Amino acid sequence: MTKLPVAVVQAAPVPLDFKGGIDKAVSLARAAVESGAKVVAFGETFLGGYPLWLDEAPGAALWDHPGAKALHRIMLEQAVVANDERLLPLQELADASGAIISIGAHERVRRSLVNNQLTFRPGLPVMDHRKLVPTHGERLIWARGDGSTLGVHQAEWGRIGSLICWEHWMPLARAAMHNLGEDVHIAAWPTVRESHAVASRHYAMEGRCFVLAAGLVQMKDELLDGLERVGGDAAARELLEAIPGEVLNRGGSLIAAPDTRVIAQAGEGEETLFAELDLAEVGEGLTSLDTDGHYARPDVFELRVDTRAKEGVNWLN
Repeated sequence: MTKLPVAVVQAAPVPLDFKGGIDKAVSLARAAVESGAKVVAFGETFLGGYPLWLDEAPGAALWDHPGAKALHRIMLEQAVVANDERLLPLQELADASGAIISIGAHERVRRSLVNNQLTFRPGLPVMDHRKLVPTHGERLIWARGDGSTLGVHQAEWGRIGSLICWEHWMPLARAAMHNLGEDVHIAAWPTVRESHAVASRHYAMEGRCFVLAAGLVQMKDELLDGLERVGGDAAARELLEAIPGEVLNRGGSLIAAPDTRVIAQAGEGEETLFAELDLAEVGEGLTSLDTDGHYARPDVFELRVDTRAKEGVNWLN
């Protein structure tokens, strides 16, 4: 297969309400698959919604803030967990259609939250990628991932992997992923503003791969509605109502080719981008640039990647 039909779903999540978010994701992913897509990409933390109050709500970072604590409790209660049965409809859709579905979620690992970009693969377990470094205010809610979830999936047509948001500005993370030989890369963002678009197109050029840069659309009113869906909380509502403005994430998703050109570009509303990727362009691009091969200097530079899971506590018999 040299021609690969793909889709980027740019949509508003259902904030905080994970069940509602999964129902919406399945509906949108099914529509994309029925239109022929073999890869379907959603943005960062589509399941649960991006925690915009960290950036937008005055006081959200204050110690012991009652609204921030309430929202954190709700996210822990709603977050997906390993082998979560609520995710089965996405796995079943992947199994039935043969499509690969990439979607972001808040995941609970023991008693902490992590940012996970889940990849649903036909006939295989879900592949995790947990964000290595939460960015700035995100460190208030998310723990760090480790090297055990840096990887790619080998599909019949090639290799696909993902990174989340500012991981695209981590040179060594990019180098590790380029070593794995991606043909298609999912760049998951909360919104694809200009700098995010630059990073996505640069990744396509550097990695000689196609990049699906997937962003969200998110409104303040949707945050408030999501809070009510999960039972509401007066302190959390007060925090969210203090957010200025109405449109908080504006989409901007795009699909970039290995030479950086934009194949498809979304606007600011909800829409699904479609494109047919000519995978022959990957090999053609490698003629002039292979950052992991003929453009590398292993005699000068060496990268070691620790792929062991870091549990912190190991119980021995």
